This record gives sequence, structure tokens and C-alpha cells, in this order.
Amino acid sequence: MKEDVKEISARVRVLREIEEISAEALAAELGFDPAEYNAWESCEKEFPVGVLVEIAARFKVDLSELISGAASKLKTFCVTRAGQAPEVSRRPMYRYWNLAYNFHRKKAEPFIVEASSETENKPINLSTHPGQEFNYVLEGRLLISISGHEIELNPGDCVYYDSSEPHGMKALGGKTARFIAIVF
Repeated sequence: MKEDVKEISARVRVLREIEEISAEALAAELGFDPAEYNAWESCEKEFPVGVLVEIAARFKVDLSELISGAASKLKTFCVTRAGQAPEVSRRPMYRYWNLAYNFHRKKAEPFIVEASSETENKPINLSTHPGQEFNYVLEGRLLISISGHEIELNPGDCVYYDSSEPHGMKALGGKTARFIAIVF
């Protein structure tokens, strides 16, 4: 088990306990399956990024603070140089880099995401989280499933959707797909 996963789970648990809310009550409030929520908090499964965005909003903390334990400080603007965005999740076959990790009180979370070419031969792993999401393909081809609709996206294509609907994606064409994802 990676240390960062344990630390994130511990921070979520502490926030929940400070407000004296049970895991089951928090899961119900945010619309998560209680068993799945317990698996995330107990480190049996990693918290999906969209879920962490929702938890951070619920407890009024920045996502970067929830993930890193360090408070974001920039309030007017932030610049993230090429190759300098911190990786925030290491789900198998997907990599995420937070593009505005140090901006305080963000209204959206922008990421660069890579879907490994290995996802092409796997079923699409669907997830849901409250809010909305925007994806813009930079390179490669991406198959995205949103509420049972499958859409193929090429470089320059984008999609905006209700992320409370089951959604997921995978790379196509035997190459990694790279895209910008903004979670609202």
C-alpha cells in the first residue's frame, strides 16, 4: 500500500471525525455507496479523484491540502510550469497531474490525465461523482462512456458532461491518450 494513499485516507477520516459525522452518514450525504466509501477510507481501494474533489468541497478544504497535507497559498493566480504539476493519483492505467495544485479555494480542479494504452483491451471502469466535468483531448484517441453513450474523441475534441452519470474512458489505437480534465 502506498504511503500517500494511507495519508489521504487518514486526512479524510480526521476531517470527518472533527465534524462528528459517521462514514455512513458522509457517504449518504455525498451520494456514495457506503460499502465503497468504507473501502476507500480503509485503504482497500484508492479514492477516485472526483470523489476527493467532492470530499474537499464538503469540508471546505482545497484538494491539494487533502492530498498533500500542505495548505495552498496562492489567491490571485498560480503558474504551473511544464512538467512541474504534482501527480495526485496513481490508479492503475491512469495518471493525473493537478494543474492548479497551489491555488487557494479553487472552483474547479484542472488535471492533465493519461489513459494508458493498456486500457484499450479492458472494459471501461465507470465512476460517478457529483458535479460536472470537461475533457479535452490533447493526443491519442479516447473512448468515453457517459450514461451508456460511447463517444470516440480525437485530438482537439472535447466533451462536457454531468459527472453524476456513470462515466469512464479508455485509450484507443494502441497508444496512450492524453487529455485535460476539469472537474467542477
